[in-house]
Amino acid sequence: MFRDWISAFRPRTLFLAVASVILGSGLAWHVGKFETAVFVLALLLAVLLQTLANLANDLGDYQHGTDVTGHREGPERAVQSGRISEKQMKTAVVAVIVLSALTGVSLLAVAAKNISRTYLFALLLFGVLSILAALFYTLGKKPYGYYGLGDFAAFFFFGPVPVAGVYLLHVHLIDFQPILPAVGLGLVSTMILNVNNMRDIENDIASGKNTFASRIGLTKAKVYHALMQIILTACFLGYSFMFAIEPWYRFVYVIVFVFQFNILIKILKSPGGRSLDPYLKLTSISGLLLAVFFSLCICAGCE
Repeated sequence: MFRDWISAFRPRTLFLAVASVILGSGLAWHVGKFETAVFVLALLLAVLLQTLANLANDLGDYQHGTDVTGHREGPERAVQSGRISEKQMKTAVVAVIVLSALTGVSLLAVAAKNISRTYLFALLLFGVLSILAALFYTLGKKPYGYYGLGDFAAFFFFGPVPVAGVYLLHVHLIDFQPILPAVGLGLVSTMILNVNNMRDIENDIASGKNTFASRIGLTKAKVYHALMQIILTACFLGYSFMFAIEPWYRFVYVIVFVFQFNILIKILKSPGGRSLDPYLKLTSISGLLLAVFFSLCICAGCE
């Protein structure tokens, strides 16, 4: 049973959740601000929200019959396989919602003394929206993930919202500085979802799940994927040229782009289906590596 729950949590998807907190904190450190309590609580909240999204997705796809077509290429789902009952999964979803809410409130309490009420309200609002986004990607009568809107949600709630939010919690204000890297990481998140959706195109079409990839087809989805990689590269380099151009070793993180473009080439050559599955994890890892190396590089020499 323990292994079943670990599988349902889908640990390989947690890399990007961690990456958003590292990136937001790294950007804050670059301007001379960093709070350990904010970093720890934000990290816990990010992992909880990603876990909530994974559990809700497992439950929602089961309820909509998405995993019974015989065309699914990804790992076996916990509820559909019978290893975890629908009732148990619902209980787990509620438990993670409660934990997420408690962690979010604790995070706001830590920051409350230094942040204006307007910013606190905005953070609370986006926190609630993040929970709702995690839940209703596949849950409910009209889950937005079934109508091609998952890419926007993945971009927004795993890029601009967490990166800029964590930056705000450290720095106590918001400005332009975190925007380009936040957009870049949001594109990495969208790329992860796109790999998943390209892999499952046949299953999604058969089950009536209209993802963006299933709407435009595999060939155009690959072009879309390549464009995102190019734009995210420009976003991170743009930040460096504007805010961290010297010394030269602040650009060492570009080695991660070599890794990412290598993944991209393999994805473009892939026939689709199960052959795309390894690149889901690799794309997620690349997002974490980029956040870590980029943060270390821009903060090199910072006091």
